[in-house]
Amino acid sequence: MLHRDPDSEFEVEIERIHAEEEDLLQVVGPNSQEAIVSCLSLHWVNDLPGVLVQIKETLKPDGLFLGAMFGGETLYELRTALQLAEVEREGGISPHVSPMTDTRDISNLLGRAGFTLLTVDIDEVKVAYPTMWELLEDLSDMGEGNAVIGRRNMIKRDTIAAASAIYKELHGNEDGTIPATFQVIYMIGWKPAPTQPKPLDRGTGKVNLKEIL
Repeated sequence: MLHRDPDSEFEVEIERIHAEEEDLLQVVGPNSQEAIVSCLSLHWVNDLPGVLVQIKETLKPDGLFLGAMFGGETLYELRTALQLAEVEREGGISPHVSPMTDTRDISNLLGRAGFTLLTVDIDEVKVAYPTMWELLEDLSDMGEGNAVIGRRNMIKRDTIAAASAIYKELHGNEDGTIPATFQVIYMIGWKPAPTQPKPLDRGTGKVNLKEIL
């Protein structure tokens, strides 16, 4: 994937680096980048707060971080179907969908990392599948399988069949398909700089909002 597109496709000079997000400062120097973009990879990071701090340290003053990551409501239909099936057939549950960050925590994490002028938005993309089996096959092809340490490597056949039936019963569409929700969290943060606009002190405003509204 890193070398999918040839250098000739780009109008600017590029450098390809294969590295872990959690080792960012060891690969890219501090205060060296004007912007950093992350697209749907941060949900795989073990130490998200630490990675956000490294991203901020890597940026130049007034540098931009633009990110998108899967949120905690992603695949909630699949998660609940598997849990209910395991309770019914095996008397307990184990995680089969990797944990993801709650949308309410992102602003706090960005602020703790030192970013300013924060913007966080949420979008939900629902994809229809004929059955749960096609969804599982799609997730496998995407490389989005369960990566939880200590997870069960196999699910009993009758448990997964029960999960498929529960999925369709609880969440199925009227046309017979099943929905899969992908919640995407979009985030923007800027590294602090003296030139950035700052809010006025409380009580210093000169325009009454009542006159405007």
